[in-house]
Amino acid sequence: MRLQNRLTGALAACVFMASAAMADGTLSTSNGPVAPDTALAALFGAERDAMAAMPTGALTVAKKKAKAKRGKAPAIEHTIDWLFAQDAAQGGAQWECLAKAVYHEARGETLAGQFAVAEVILNRVDSPLYPGSVCGVVGQAGHGGCQFSFICDGRSDAVADRSAWAVAARIAAVMLAGAPRPLTDGATHFHTTAVRPGWSAVFPRTAVIGAHVFYRQPGAAPVTLAAMN
Repeated sequence: MRLQNRLTGALAACVFMASAAMADGTLSTSNGPVAPDTALAALFGAERDAMAAMPTGALTVAKKKAKAKRGKAPAIEHTIDWLFAQDAAQGGAQWECLAKAVYHEARGETLAGQFAVAEVILNRVDSPLYPGSVCGVVGQAGHGGCQFSFICDGRSDAVADRSAWAVAARIAAVMLAGAPRPLTDGATHFHTTAVRPGWSAVFPRTAVIGAHVFYRQPGAAPVTLAAMN
């Protein structure tokens, strides 16, 4: 199976690189409409009040639980050879939602850029400010539009590029299996370099990968050991 995966990966790598070279570019321009500054200020105030109301030692307990739950993260390489050496991509509704988001939002990006978009979605799933499932995050509406543009751009969501779908599907499978997220430093938002949404002046920038700029929304990170350090 591993040998077959590697042969499949080699073929897919050739098709993937040709597809990326011909792509018009990333389909999304911005994925994170946010509330006005007053709402953001209220968020910070609520966060401070919640922290102040916690009993002594509560944060220590949360840190220990988070550490025990995470365990040892699996190794990951952001290369086509490594990706197609993994088991064949398959899964349920959450896998399909993540794969479609990577495909429609980032198939014109580098492999690292596609992994980075998957990181953003899973970072939102882990955040108390967003829905607790991949499909919930990807399909979330707000501020008169959609969080991810392909959901409500009026275009068909049908998969036309099978080689790009094969890549997106495997990225989704690997990430849902618990792969680490080292590329975006907890980012919850991104936009292309062609635009500059208002929230980009407020949120900390965490990474620039290809044509995407990544940001982390203040208060979005869950209270875990990684967030406390």
